[in-house]
Amino acid sequence: MGSVNNLNPKMDQTVKIFDEFYEFAVDVDANEYDAVSSFFESVFTSKTAALNFTTVLFRIADQTQTPVLTLLDEIQGQDEIELNQTLAYYLNGLRSPTTLLGITEPVVPNYWTARNVLP
Repeated sequence: MGSVNNLNPKMDQTVKIFDEFYEFAVDVDANEYDAVSSFFESVFTSKTAALNFTTVLFRIADQTQTPVLTLLDEIQGQDEIELNQTLAYYLNGLRSPTTLLGITEPVVPNYWTARNVLP
């Protein structure tokens, strides 16, 4: 009699992550996906936020060529605010400089330049 815990070697043990907005798709190991997803589900109260951050971490790992479990070890033990700061740091490396995340200080234009702008 078979057991539920026995893996079928003929089945693919990967998960496909895709994000249509950023045109990002990657196949990842199911065990890695479960580890990352369960970490984010323990940190965030919303399952949607946890799944979005899971996708973001795999995107960061893919773009930086860093193993996802190394990134996970780096962020474990952080609360939501520290986690947001760390992920904003990584995502700012992937984004255009005109759309940086986590920048709250308003940019003050030069007086003479601002003076020439019509309302």
